[in-house]
Amino acid sequence: MIIYLLLLLSLAPSFSHGVNFDPFTDQTQITHHGGPILTGQVNLMLIWYGDDNDNVVKNLIRNFIKSLNKKRKSSTEKGLPQVATWWEMVESYQSLVPGAKPGEPPKIKVVAEKQKSTSPKYGKVLTTQIIIPDLIEAVTHGDRKLIPVIVPAKDVTVQGLCAGKCADKGIVENGTAYIVVGNPETECPEACGWPFVEADSGPKGPVLKPPNGHMAADAMVAAFAGALVDTVLSPQNSGFFGGNEFEPFGPATVCRGIFGEGAAPGNPGQVLYDPKKGGNYNAVGKEGKKFLIPAIWNPKTKSCWTPMMKGGPAV
Repeated sequence: MIIYLLLLLSLAPSFSHGVNFDPFTDQTQITHHGGPILTGQVNLMLIWYGDDNDNVVKNLIRNFIKSLNKKRKSSTEKGLPQVATWWEMVESYQSLVPGAKPGEPPKIKVVAEKQKSTSPKYGKVLTTQIIIPDLIEAVTHGDRKLIPVIVPAKDVTVQGLCAGKCADKGIVENGTAYIVVGNPETECPEACGWPFVEADSGPKGPVLKPPNGHMAADAMVAAFAGALVDTVLSPQNSGFFGGNEFEPFGPATVCRGIFGEGAAPGNPGQVLYDPKKGGNYNAVGKEGKKFLIPAIWNPKTKSCWTPMMKGGPAV
């Protein structure tokens, strides 16, 4: 039996990547700024950095990526929100690029083209100015067809990732876009583990249960999901975003803290409860895995959207 929960959570930083923007009070418009977006096949290179990388984290991130382009057809899951439906909102942005062909937008296929496990030879503090670019160059050998995704072990910290910014996107010197995801098992768990742990600021509210029983892994998937959306739709920081070039808000960043219908400050909205595993989720993926993923800005309704909410991709 599916049980809907309308949960009041503390007003705390979400685990989506982003900056200081309140989607409930600040006004913005997500528009195209003339730059490219990623289309066709997006080839990710997963970089598992550190000796203590959890297999649960690896498996959940890989499952989530495979879920983006494959809808579930199980009769037992009929009517449930799906990760692939969520991704269709990202694909719909292709129709908004000037000169786009009419009709249903083509698929944007995301694949983990390559994976690399590496020891922490660059140290256990990753900096955006030197270490991350050096790591990416060493692993990808300058291959600009790959989007590196750096996933650190729990004993590795990343410069700038903490409250309100638990995953990030960036560009290295050769123009390659990349994503880095913080590990909230040790890095700011009260901020980047929210809503699966009690927040370290704001009024306290109920704590959600991670859908796969692993706070860090489930939070990292959510953070990665938001950074992936904003990277695909603005890989060079010149595609779709709101705000301005100095303080841009991507289509996922702008919806931080929103997970379902009725969301408000401190309230993620309606999410689902899995009575078998005791976790909360808002989308189902490959092999029936359940995820809590962030809302995406729907350009058609000019509001934040997940498959738990009314309306659909703006095609």
